[in-house]
Amino acid sequence: MQQKPKLLLLLLMTMVLSIFTAACGSADNKVSNNSEAKPAEQTRKITHPLGTTEIVGTPKKVVTLFQGATDVAVALNVKPVGAVESWSQQPVYEYLRDSLKDVENLGVETQPNLELVSKLKPDLIIASISRHEKIYDQLSKIAPTVMIDPLYDFKNTLAVVGQALNKEAESKVLLDQWDKRVADLKTKLQTKLGSAWPLEATVLNFREDHARIYVTGFAGDILDELGFIRSKTLQAEADKGTVHMKLTSVESIPSMNAKVLFVFKFDDSGAEKVQKLYQEWTNHPLWKGLDAVKSNNVHLVDEVTWNVGGGIIAANLMLDDIYQRFGLEK
Repeated sequence: MQQKPKLLLLLLMTMVLSIFTAACGSADNKVSNNSEAKPAEQTRKITHPLGTTEIVGTPKKVVTLFQGATDVAVALNVKPVGAVESWSQQPVYEYLRDSLKDVENLGVETQPNLELVSKLKPDLIIASISRHEKIYDQLSKIAPTVMIDPLYDFKNTLAVVGQALNKEAESKVLLDQWDKRVADLKTKLQTKLGSAWPLEATVLNFREDHARIYVTGFAGDILDELGFIRSKTLQAEADKGTVHMKLTSVESIPSMNAKVLFVFKFDDSGAEKVQKLYQEWTNHPLWKGLDAVKSNNVHLVDEVTWNVGGGIIAANLMLDDIYQRFGLEK
């Protein structure tokens, strides 16, 4: 009989200990869950050519100050609160129009409206060195600012913007998908063209008072990745780091020579002058002597897709265009 109180006391102590342990376990789970959520709110450091920018958590109000950054933000399912005006098809390129409804127009890329930027109270600004280096300090006073260059390197833009937006996993998925598409298109081009592959290509741009050969740059680098080659002259320029060559005289037409020409015109307010120059050059005997012209292998392509879009979406549209022009299934 005397053992019963001791037994009851032992049972009572066991129950209290169990409740205490469960409570501690519950508290531990909450801490663990909080610690899992914390990384999104932690301060991350983004290193770029002008320094290191600290970003807290996941930005919600993003401003994009160059075309490639706007394209990439949309690709990552982020709608900027403000973006600079497109170079053509103003205010927004047609391929991005549905995704950028009601986004604040911040003016031209080379001179964004800083007063408007400030009014938007962004928590992240994405800018470029070549356009905005002189106003970097002003931008940094408005919000954490990440600087990106070169403008045409869409893969770098995607990687840096993905890091800044706390969407590195999503940016990696997009790059992996890109690599698969490039490999597929490259294989199909090689199969179709056979001994004619690799094909020598030149990217041309006609403007109001001159023509340009894009040796590298957005389209040039993508063609290079696909396996297209340049003439020896243009490859020598590429090796020197030349992005584009400015041609001011019809006597320079022979430097354009290639087996295929991809041509776009600068679509601006000076369209009539551009068309006049284009007609003058393409009716010249030197033009008619180019290999691509003689074989009827000159392609007029979209300037937005092939040049000024500047991001991963535009790059994929360029791949779509090449699939179609060469009669290949995607």
